[in-house]
Amino acid sequence: MKLHGRGGRLAQGIAVLATAALALTACGGGDSGQADGPTRVVEHAMGESKVPEAPKRIVVLDSDKLDTLYSLGLTPVGTALPDQAAGMPKYLGDGYAKIKSVGTLQEPDTEAIAALEPDLILGSRFRQEKFYGELSKIAPTVFTDKVGVTWKQNFLLDAEAVGKKAEGEQKLQAYQDRAKRLGEKLGDPSGLKVSLVRFMPDELRVYGPESFAGIVLGDTGLGRPERQRLADKADKRFAALSPERVDQADGDMIFVAAYGEKAAQEQAEVTAGPLWQKLGAVKAGHAQVVDDETWMTGIGVTAAGRILDDLQKYLTPLAAK
Repeated sequence: MKLHGRGGRLAQGIAVLATAALALTACGGGDSGQADGPTRVVEHAMGESKVPEAPKRIVVLDSDKLDTLYSLGLTPVGTALPDQAAGMPKYLGDGYAKIKSVGTLQEPDTEAIAALEPDLILGSRFRQEKFYGELSKIAPTVFTDKVGVTWKQNFLLDAEAVGKKAEGEQKLQAYQDRAKRLGEKLGDPSGLKVSLVRFMPDELRVYGPESFAGIVLGDTGLGRPERQRLADKADKRFAALSPERVDQADGDMIFVAAYGEKAAQEQAEVTAGPLWQKLGAVKAGHAQVVDDETWMTGIGVTAAGRILDDLQKYLTPLAAK
């Protein structure tokens, strides 16, 4: 039926507005999965999102966000993992062991995520930028920008997104206060040169001052071997190290981690070899294997606290000498 005249144009205009309103509701102004009840606007790496005041069904797409939710007393309904073979980080305990897997960090499974009916998704622009549009149609989605070097800012943003901003600030401050106290107990922490070494499946790395563990060391005031300051590199997170130059891994104390079984096998071979055995720290009995999940991939307040536990355990006797 055709509409004519002023009344017809008015009716037609109302119909257009109604259609637009329905479309806006469907897309949620960027986050189609709108929560029932009150919402808040959270600014993040991809713009703004309206999130629930107290989200109940949270999906996380990076390991730092697992640590964040654990630190804040929350349990997500789903999580992406580093790879298909990776399990849930053991340091988070049995309560996290049964969380539903929703793909990998690089390739999250959007169908599995949608099936969980989340009311909030936490991810990273660095890893999942190309999925943001699809994810934000499932539920309000908040992305941090970088990983590792900005772990404290990421923690606070994610805490804000889940409605626990004040608690997040308190947790972070408590960690920083503890790190400072530990450094003071070590006397002159800058005088201890702590080396960070990590075996990967295909390479050996030393970790610098802008890695997660490196930042924790910096918060205590501990020193680093000159070559591990990575002063000549733009990326101060880590640098590859050939087995022939393993002398660059030396320090007053060496902490060693390995990512996965293949890396652990490589670690066993290298550390049993003559070049490793010649290191000063190794000769002195000051080389310690530590948990990769906390030192390298945890990237959060709880994991940082576990690193402080190890530093206190292994460096206190060394500082007393």
